[in-house]
Amino acid sequence: MLHNILKDRKLILASQSPRRREIFDMLHLPYSVRVSNIAEPLTDENPALQAKHHAQNKAMAVLSFEDNDEIIVSADTIVVIDDMILGKPTDKDEAAQYLRLLSNRRHKVITGICIAHKNRWVTDHEITEVSFSNISEEDIWDYIRTNEPMDKAGAYGIQGFGSQFVQRINGCYFNVMGFPVHLFYKTIKDFLSYEDL
Repeated sequence: MLHNILKDRKLILASQSPRRREIFDMLHLPYSVRVSNIAEPLTDENPALQAKHHAQNKAMAVLSFEDNDEIIVSADTIVVIDDMILGKPTDKDEAAQYLRLLSNRRHKVITGICIAHKNRWVTDHEITEVSFSNISEEDIWDYIRTNEPMDKAGAYGIQGFGSQFVQRINGCYFNVMGFPVHLFYKTIKDFLSYEDL
């Protein structure tokens, strides 16, 4: 299990996301946080590649300041609907616009992850499909007044008030939260077994 695999490792989470810290705490992982503060521009690049590139850029920015023993873990989550990428809303009006787009429809949540150690790194991504119920204008603004949407891709959090709009998901729940646990488990095991060869 992850807490045993990583118990003697120095793990750095290159993210300021409270959700990712919550997941690492839940898994009893030994880690510290180093925030990279790199730009995450939304472009016309394939969404999965974009999420992986952002995750890799975060990891590389932190790796350059760390010693050789530390394993850097980073992630980037985006929401996609109608081939449009929804990042974190810039203001309340944009949050409302995003929620109107998602209302009564399916969308994809894509998280790219990167694991880096010394001169090696690996990236991968997870895709989860999420179906929303119809959200009334009153509910949209009630939700925005909680301030929960303002720091989240797609303007909602599945683990909080936003859970009330989610009818079903197809795929990894933790991916929608911002960190695909099973993908990380599989990837870190492969990454470390290669180093042990």
